[in-house]
Amino acid sequence: FFSQVDSANAGRVLASDAAVFLKKSGLTDLVLGKIWDLADTDGKGVLSKQEFFVALRLVACAQNGLDVSLSSLNLPVPPPRFTDTSSPLLLSGTASSDVPWAVKLEDKAKYDAIFDSLNPVNGLLSGDKVKPVLLNSKLPVDILGRVWELSDIDRDGMLDRDEFAVAMFLVYCALEKEPVPMSLPAALVPPSKRKPISVPGAMPLIPPSAATKESHQSLPAVGILAAKTPLTQ
Repeated sequence: FFSQVDSANAGRVLASDAAVFLKKSGLTDLVLGKIWDLADTDGKGVLSKQEFFVALRLVACAQNGLDVSLSSLNLPVPPPRFTDTSSPLLLSGTASSDVPWAVKLEDKAKYDAIFDSLNPVNGLLSGDKVKPVLLNSKLPVDILGRVWELSDIDRDGMLDRDEFAVAMFLVYCALEKEPVPMSLPAALVPPSKRKPISVPGAMPLIPPSAATKESHQSLPAVGILAAKTPLTQ
């Protein structure tokens, strides 16, 4: 990764080059800003090789649902994933429709049955109806808040059948002690929600409407989880 960014073999990485590369992690600008601040210890706007490694490690922590802090650096995490590497969860310039949906057919049938049992209105479940199901998992409230954020893909405060399946998938992953990602991997975006890509390799992992400037609009929905901690990342 370092040699990709330091193509001139200068032994250091400029902020502008690092930013372009780190954006391929699919993390929000807010999280990436925090990662940069922690890695660029003396605020000089340049990362040495060692500092760049710290940034990569923090990206991996964020992608695996861990805190972005120096105390997370010693925790065991898989390597960070970027859109131009061969990771199956992130796209490498292929059209998003080519990636199979991570939710298996037999699981989808189970999730659909739960969805129908909650009496959806016009094919949608309100936050109030989803909340008991999420809380029933006994997962921490901050994790459930992130599950809601990731599964409410169109940010309308309601879950349709496919979004509900994403929520259930993430809950079951969390119950299996798998970390809930900070941004929705391409393989988890339901085929019905995928948009054709015009620029190869520029797959936005979260819809543009989820950009930070609008994230406050989705907070009332997350508020259904009665969070003790603020749920903006």
